[in-house]
This record gives sequence, structure tokens and C-alpha cells, in this order.
Amino acid sequence: MFNDIGALELVTIVVLAILIFGPEKLPKVIQDVTGVIRKIRAFSDSAKQDIRSELGPEFKDFEFEDLNPKAFIRKQLTENEDLKEIRSSFDLRKELNDVTDAVNSREPDPVAGSVPAEKTDNVVTTTGGPDLVKRPAPPAADRRTPFDADAT
Repeated sequence: MFNDIGALELVTIVVLAILIFGPEKLPKVIQDVTGVIRKIRAFSDSAKQDIRSELGPEFKDFEFEDLNPKAFIRKQLTENEDLKEIRSSFDLRKELNDVTDAVNSREPDPVAGSVPAEKTDNVVTTTGGPDLVKRPAPPAADRRTPFDADAT
């Protein structure tokens, strides 16, 4: 419940509680707060049991945590056999390299992960490592588009 509270926040809460309630009343306040938390948990557990009993036996494996979209997607991706087969046959890195090569109008490299060093019409790449920085090559004088005053 309080997984993201650090030591400084905890000390601050304790100091504020001592200042607000005083050292004499603080144990009683802590007991009251823990009692309220227990009642809320018991109420939510009974509500979950009522919902499960109303849904019937076809929802016996239903978990309320599955209503969280992230948990639902994670469960579907790990348990669905069709999706496991698709995921195992799909190589995202290779697909991205193919798309990048197609955009840069290069032939796809048969060896995955290696990028050939070349100069295309619009991009200059360097050799000796991954293609992290691409600088546009200056356009040739005869390939420049004419200036259109009406377009600006």
C-alpha cells in the first residue's frame, strides 16, 4: 500500500502526527486508524465474495486484479498460445531495420544488426559503429527545389 514512501517521508509523518495529536493521544489515534483500515478491508473482501457468488461458477477464475488494463494485457500475452507463437516468430529489431532501410531506399542487409556504410541521396552515414547520428547531405545544385514566393 505504501511502497513508495521513503525514510524521510515516514519521519516527517511521525513528527507531524506527534505535533498534531500529542504523545498522549497518538497511540489511541493509531489504534483507531488501524481499526478503520481493517473494517474497510473486511468490507471490500465481503463485496468481492458477493460479486463472485453472483457471477456464478463460470467466473470461478475471475480475479479483480485482471480489471487493471496492464495486468489484463500481460496475462493475455503470457497465457494465450496463439499470441506466444506470433511473438516468438516476430523479430522487432529486424522489422525496424527493414523499415529503416526501405525509408532510406537501401537494400535490406542480410546480416541482422550490421548497417552498411554508404552515402545515399539524403543521408551520409559513417563506418565503424552503429548508425546513431545521421547528417543530411547537402543537396546537389541541380536538385534544389526552386524558391516559391507564393508558398511562403
